[in-house]
Formats: sequence, structure tokens, C-alpha cells
Amino acid sequence: MSERIKSLQLHLGEHSYKIEIGCGLLSDSSCLAGFLQGRPLVILSDETVASLYLPRLQKILSRAQTITLPSGEQHKTLETFADIIGQLLSKNMGRQTILCALGGGVVGDITGFVAACYQRGIDFVQLPTTLLAQVDSSVGGKTGVNHRLGKNMIGAFHQPRAVIIDLETLETLPPRELSAGLAEVIKYGLIEDADFFVWLEENIASLLQKNNHRFSRQNYDAWAYMVHRSCAIKAAIVEQDEKESGARMLLNLGHSFAHAIETASNYDYLHGEAVACGLVLATQLSTQLGYTDPSQLQRVRQLLQAAGLPIKRPPSCCADVMLELMARDKKNRPGRQTLVLLKTIGEAFVEPDMQRKVLATFLSQTD
Repeated sequence: MSERIKSLQLHLGEHSYKIEIGCGLLSDSSCLAGFLQGRPLVILSDETVASLYLPRLQKILSRAQTITLPSGEQHKTLETFADIIGQLLSKNMGRQTILCALGGGVVGDITGFVAACYQRGIDFVQLPTTLLAQVDSSVGGKTGVNHRLGKNMIGAFHQPRAVIIDLETLETLPPRELSAGLAEVIKYGLIEDADFFVWLEENIASLLQKNNHRFSRQNYDAWAYMVHRSCAIKAAIVEQDEKESGARMLLNLGHSFAHAIETASNYDYLHGEAVACGLVLATQLSTQLGYTDPSQLQRVRQLLQAAGLPIKRPPSCCADVMLELMARDKKNRPGRQTLVLLKTIGEAFVEPDMQRKVLATFLSQTD
């Protein structure tokens, strides 16, 4: 039996949709029916998630066809995208088809991109199964694939019809993946909500069962609150700026560094691990430039470490490599390096013209 703990509405005019957060929702036909009734369905999942949750979903969506993808960020490519398009065509799927993205951020991103492009656009629903996807990538309509020269360089804005978050899926999430998701949660406290950051400082040990790094039903209310608050912060920002021309850039705190780290490490670092390093670098640079008090940097480091996350980029991410990759950041303007920096915990801002010389010196000092 399912339990719907929280519900949010993301208001984007004709592209508005609900975010449902609860327990057992992947087994709840009443929850899914309103979004999927009477339409051809294709469920996309990866090999790992499919083995865990696809049978559960197929019980209530028996008419759905399935496409299983290889697991891993290295498969988030145009080649995988083209293969999915080919499979949809071979199944004679038309414009009334709904795609269901069952999985983490990679599955959600590539499914959304396929939905944005297939026959000039079809509907899709996000069914995120990782913490990172639940609090971040499933919300807001960013879709895409990677290029060998940069992460998420090919894509489109395409909002889902719904986001259905089943917290039960966190029970099978490995500790490393759970920690990776917490990086994005911590980011929300940094950019928007100092009280939420304090709440995380006070509750991180109990959330992770005193370093056991497992989701626990004993702390179900706390997990539900954390996911809901993260989604609410992101939803409010996306409502202001759907296509990242202003306020939505704040959601990229640490991400200019993080995307470079992911690419340079050949995705050996998970996205959340790279974000953790990026949050430290962004706070460290903010401190060096006089925007942020040094005590803030210490708190950021301590919370990330308590969440089981790295706070230093790998040796492969030297200053020269980072600079080259960051020059391709999508937030940049012609001839200008754009970064999101921190004034204080709970308040981030966009620096639209970071001098490359300053950034180069900073990165060489933090190698």
C-alpha cells in the first residue's frame, strides 16, 4: 500500500506538472493512472534499475513496452540516443506515446531528450530512483546527453508531465550513490535556505544512521522532508526562470567546476561527488575574493565530509585541464567566464565576468 507524503505543483503555464513524493508509489496504479491512462507506454530503464523495479511497474502497467539501457554515465551519448529512437520507430510508436524514465539521472536525462526530439516532441514522466535524480535532475526539464568534450553539451528543455518519487527506491541505493545525492541537497541550503543548511548539519548523522550510509524507514519523515524541501526550492527557482536566463543559474553553484571534474576524470567521479568538490572550490574562491567569511568554508567542508563526500578534486583535474573545460561552460557569455559564487550560506550570486587570470591562479593554488 502506498503513502503519499508530499505533493508539489510546478507552475509553468501549459507545461505545469505535479511532483508526488511518497512510499510505494511505483506499485500504486491510482497514482500513475492519471498521468498514463489510455496512452501507448514505453518504459526506459537501465540494466541495474530494471532488475530491481521494472517487474513491479509492469504489474500495474502491463501494456507497456520496455527499453533497457546499459548502466553508467559513459553511455549517456548520441549513440544511445539514436539507438532508442530506432527502437521506438521499430515499435511503431507515434506522437501519443508516453515515455517513462525509470532510473537515475542518466536515464532521466536521455529519456527526456528522446521525448523532446522524437517526432518533434512527445510526453514523458519521470520515475526517479536515485536521491540525486529525485532532488535535482528529474525536476525542471533539463534533458540531454554528453559529448566527449563536455557534459550535457547536447540537449533541450522539455518538461515532464509528472515526477513521481518513490522513496522506497532509496532502500536499494548503494551508500556511494546516496552520498552523491546529498551533494545536491546541500547545494539547496547554500543557495537559498540557511535554515535548511542548519537542519542538515543537525540531522546528517541520523539521516545516514551514524555513518551506515543507508536510507532508513526509522527516519522516513526526515527523508521525506529533505526531498520535499529540495524539490520545493528548485521548483520555485524554475518557475521564475524556466530556461536559465537569470535566477536559474544559481542552481549551478559548484557545477562549473563539477562538470569539468567529471569530464577530466572520465566520469570516475559521480556527478554528486564532483558537485561536492565544486561546492568547496566555489566557496573557497568566494572566500579568497572577500565575498564569504572563512568560517562558512569550514562549515561547507564539514557537512560534505559528514555526508561521505570528497572535498578535493582528483589529480587528473589540474588547473590547465580545468580551465580548458570550464571555457566551454554553457553559462559563459562571449569572452566571459560566468561562475556562481557565495555571499553567505543561504545566498548565492552570479559573477558574470570572472577574470580568467584570477581563475587560473586560483586553480593552480588549489591543485
